[in-house]
Amino acid sequence: MKKLLGLLGWLGVALVVAAVLLRFGARPDWSTWAPDWSRGLAIAGLVVTGLYGLSQWRDIARTFEGRNVRIGSIALGSILAVLAILVGLNWIASREDKRWDLSSGGQFLLSPQTQQIVRNLKGPVQIRVYYDSSSDTAQHYKDEITEYQYYSKQISAEYIDAAHDPMRARADKVDAVPTIVMAYDGKTERATSADEQALTNALKKLLEGQAKKVYFITGHGEHDTDESSAHGYSAFTDALKSDNFDVAKLALAQTGKIPDDATVVVVAGPKLDFLAPEVEALRVYLKKGGKLLLMLDPPDKLDSPPLANLVGLARDWGIDVGTNVVIDTSGMGQLVGIGNAVTPIAMPSPGGNPITQSIAREITAFPIARSVTPIEGGANGHVAQRLVETSTQSWAETDLKDLYASGDSQNRKPPELNADKGDLPGPVSLAASVSATAPDAPPAASPDLPKPETRVVVVGDSDFAGNNAIGVQANRDLGTNMVDWLAQQEDLIAIRPKSPENRPLTMTKDQVDIMGWLTLAIIPLLLIGNGALVWWRRR
Repeated sequence: MKKLLGLLGWLGVALVVAAVLLRFGARPDWSTWAPDWSRGLAIAGLVVTGLYGLSQWRDIARTFEGRNVRIGSIALGSILAVLAILVGLNWIASREDKRWDLSSGGQFLLSPQTQQIVRNLKGPVQIRVYYDSSSDTAQHYKDEITEYQYYSKQISAEYIDAAHDPMRARADKVDAVPTIVMAYDGKTERATSADEQALTNALKKLLEGQAKKVYFITGHGEHDTDESSAHGYSAFTDALKSDNFDVAKLALAQTGKIPDDATVVVVAGPKLDFLAPEVEALRVYLKKGGKLLLMLDPPDKLDSPPLANLVGLARDWGIDVGTNVVIDTSGMGQLVGIGNAVTPIAMPSPGGNPITQSIAREITAFPIARSVTPIEGGANGHVAQRLVETSTQSWAETDLKDLYASGDSQNRKPPELNADKGDLPGPVSLAASVSATAPDAPPAASPDLPKPETRVVVVGDSDFAGNNAIGVQANRDLGTNMVDWLAQQEDLIAIRPKSPENRPLTMTKDQVDIMGWLTLAIIPLLLIGNGALVWWRRR
C-alpha cells in the first residue's frame, strides 16, 4: 500500500510537469488542442498530488509536534512566500509582456518602420502560415510572427501543415511551401519567407493596395535604374520596390509631359541640362501637386556644360545649388571606404525634418558633392529647409580650376574663404526640402487622404544613392525617406529592416602603417629584447 501511495505522488509530479511542457513547448500546429490538454493535466496532477498529501497526514502532523513546530512553521511560511511570489510574477507576466534586445544593433527587434506600421493597424490582420512538417518547422515562423503580435493585438496567426490539410492550402491557392498568406479588409497578400523584410513588405502592400509610381527621367546621362555596376541604381530601385513603389523610366523629351499616374519624379544626376520644354513640363507638374527629387552633381570637369535650367528650377523653389565642390578634411570619408576628402560626411541638420528624424544619429556619405542651400528669406513664397550638413572641418570650394588641375583633394587646406566668389565655410548644407500648397492640384479622392501639395527635395550629389555608396551607414534610409516624404507617406519613414550587422575593420593609411610597424617590428623587437634581458640576468 505504501508503495502504491508513493507512486501516486510521483504520478502527480509527472502530470504537472507534462502540463507545463505542453503549455510552453507545444508546436504551433497543436494550438487547437494543446491548451485544453495542458489545463486538464495540470488539474489532474494537482488532484493526485493533493490525494498523496492527504495520505501522508500523519507525517505532516508530526512535523508540528514539539521542537518541530517552529521548524515546520518556518518551512511552511517560506513555501507560502515563494508560492505567493511565483503567483504574483505569473500574474504580472500574463498581463505585461516586455522584451529587451541586448544586441548592439538591435537585430532581434523589429525595425522602427515595422513597429510603426503594426501599431497603426486599423483593423484585424489574419496570418496563415503554410509549411511542410516533414522538412520544415513552424517554430521559426512563430518566433518571427510573435514579434509582430507583440506590437499589435490586431494580428492573429494560424500555422497549417499543408500536407496534412490540403483543402485549406487549395482554398488559399498555395502551390508551394512555405507560403504566408495575410488577409485584411477582404484583401490578401503573400510572402514566401518569414524574415522581417518579406513580411513587412507584404503587410505594406496589403495595407496600401496599389503601388505608387516613381518615374526616373532619362536621356541626359542619368543613373540607370537597371544597372548593377557601381554607378548604377539597381539597389536603390530594389529599396523603393520594398517600400511598395513601382519604378519606371521616363524619356521626358519624347513624352513632353509627366504621366498622370506619377507619384514622384526623380532626376538622378544628369550630365546634360534639360531642355526648356522639359523644365516647363516639370513646372506644370509641380503646380498640380507634383513631387520632385532633384539630384545634381558638381561638374565633372571645367568644360562640362552647366545645368542652368535645372539650377534655375531649384531657385524657383527657394534652393540655391552652388557651383562648387565640398571638401571635407576630417578624414571620415576614407574611413567609410568609398572616398577621400571629396567625400564629405554629413549629419542631419537641426530642425526635426521628417525625412531625417528617424536617422538623427546616423551619418551619410556623398561622393563628390556640391552645396545645396536654402535661399535666405525664400523665393516666390517658398522657404526651404536644410536636410543634411557637413562638419566644421569642411568647406565648399569654388576654385574648381585649381582643384581639377592638381587632382589632389586629400592634402588640400582650407583657402582664404571669399564670400564674393561663393566660398562657403563649414558646416555646408548638401540637401534641402520644401513644400507648398498646389494651386492647380485636383481635390483629394477621399477625405481620409492627405491634402495634395507640392514637394521638392534637392540634393547636391546623386552618387550617394548609387550601388557603390548606398550601403554606407544611413544612405539607403536617407534616399528612401526622401521618396516616402515626397509621396506624403510620413508614417512609413523610419529605419528599414536590416540584416545582421556586419562590422568590417576599416582603417586609414596612417593607421595601417602604425599597425604594420607594431606587428612586424616593434612588438617582435620588444619580445626579443625581453628574452635577451632574462638570459643576461640568468647568466
